[in-house]
Amino acid sequence: MTDAADRLFVNGEIHTLATPDETHEAVAVRDGAVVRLGRSHEVRFLEGVDTEVIDLDGCVLLPGFVDAHTHLTTVGRYLVHADLSVADSPMEAVDLLAERAAAVEDGNSDASDGGSDDPATDWVLGYGYDESTWDDDRYLTREDLDRVSTERPVAAVREDMHVAAVNGVVLDRFADALDSVPDETVPTDDAGEPTGVLLESAIDPIYEAVEPGPAATRDLVTAALDDCAAKGITGFHDMVRNSHAPRVYRDLDAADELTARVRINYWSDHLDALREVGLTTNAGSDMAETGAIKSYTDGSFGGRTARLSEPYADAPGETGQWVVDPDELAETVADATGAGYQFTAHAIGDEAIDAVLDAYEEESHTDPGAARHRIEHVELADDAAIERLAETGVVASVQPNFLKWAGADGLYEGRLGPERTAETNRYRDMLDAGVHLAFGSDGMPMDPLLGVHHAVNAPAPAQRLTVTEALRAYTRGAAYAGFDEDRLGTVEPGKCADFAVLDASPWEESDAIRGVDVAMTVVDGEVVYDGR
Repeated sequence: MTDAADRLFVNGEIHTLATPDETHEAVAVRDGAVVRLGRSHEVRFLEGVDTEVIDLDGCVLLPGFVDAHTHLTTVGRYLVHADLSVADSPMEAVDLLAERAAAVEDGNSDASDGGSDDPATDWVLGYGYDESTWDDDRYLTREDLDRVSTERPVAAVREDMHVAAVNGVVLDRFADALDSVPDETVPTDDAGEPTGVLLESAIDPIYEAVEPGPAATRDLVTAALDDCAAKGITGFHDMVRNSHAPRVYRDLDAADELTARVRINYWSDHLDALREVGLTTNAGSDMAETGAIKSYTDGSFGGRTARLSEPYADAPGETGQWVVDPDELAETVADATGAGYQFTAHAIGDEAIDAVLDAYEEESHTDPGAARHRIEHVELADDAAIERLAETGVVASVQPNFLKWAGADGLYEGRLGPERTAETNRYRDMLDAGVHLAFGSDGMPMDPLLGVHHAVNAPAPAQRLTVTEALRAYTRGAAYAGFDEDRLGTVEPGKCADFAVLDASPWEESDAIRGVDVAMTVVDGEVVYDGR
């Protein structure tokens, strides 16, 4: 039967998330694409001898989630090294690092699986701590990490990746490199000695030292891809720099082993190399393609390095840092857009957001909306910035999981005070103004349903989204940010058969979406995860 479907999903609650969001009982898939939607008995007319029929048993089927901003190898590091995101105090973080140190000492470290191409085999590494959730609200320090080891290098990276802590071994080993970075990125104590806390560019030598080779990078990527599949993630936009991840993605794609679609956004220092080899925006395959040129402006609220127009509430003399100053950013935007690339820039503080918009409006050789230029994070945008985002068509690539810091006595309130906290992450205002909203996670953590939960249940009631709006931002919105709305983001005939199947309805569990489990994930019509 030539018109038979390859696979039928029946007896479910299928939401297209199109406009309007139609609901169906079944969907038929052929050659990786949706071919029909309808009642189960109607769709079963496409059943052939070799058709696989999957009974959804009432589960909710949605378009697959697309994470518009992540760092997949870092997600892999959480899974391979010490996961400090579960620590509820500095002491517990030290204990987790000590457990990791014992594994490294015994030679049982997963980090050594990549063999000789992993330079971090003797390091004790931990990722994802968040001191704002601790009663003892402080960064980890050299003193903490020296308790883990005084013989091996130890590093603990804060969740936002803009702050790290290192032990004395690391400070001694990288003394020359740290002497060459701005003084404010290497805080010192009253005696003038480094505290072990590193900020922004001071962390770069550490990142470079522990960056794995191709084999070890593949281990990190495959571990993270398995985690993506278990979270209903069928595509993601990776922000890469000095990494073998792009090579790994293309190798996996060539071997037909890539289980999620990846859009690779390259740091601006790779621009010349991309031009030389002809990797333009949107070049690639259906599974792995080139995205935007990525740059920074400021840092993070956690590190007090996001650039603000008014001082921090808990550091009255500080307004943050320029990681890339506006003049340099403008030059990079002009260079990249002159070569026809989509551009995206990290901007968290209000001054940084304005600087990116200025660069796009004044220096871009392409229409910012048509080129789908993006701003990553957009955490403190005022009314004028939101209006400019809407008028220019620039995509707001935001992370709703950051709303975990927006509650009473949370990180935002501590850094910004209550009044400015209420002005952060204004998703309702953006959507109502007509801004293109794309949801992602920044890998903090990489969990779309957690992000949807926070967007629907935001601490500021005026900024809450409906369940449908939040899901669309994590599907259609993210697809749009990657020029993929014609093939991804909704469940419609002709679209790619990328699905996330949930064991409960987020509409019916709107106050507990974070607790909804993923039952199945489908990419290109193939089941890549089955947790039923």
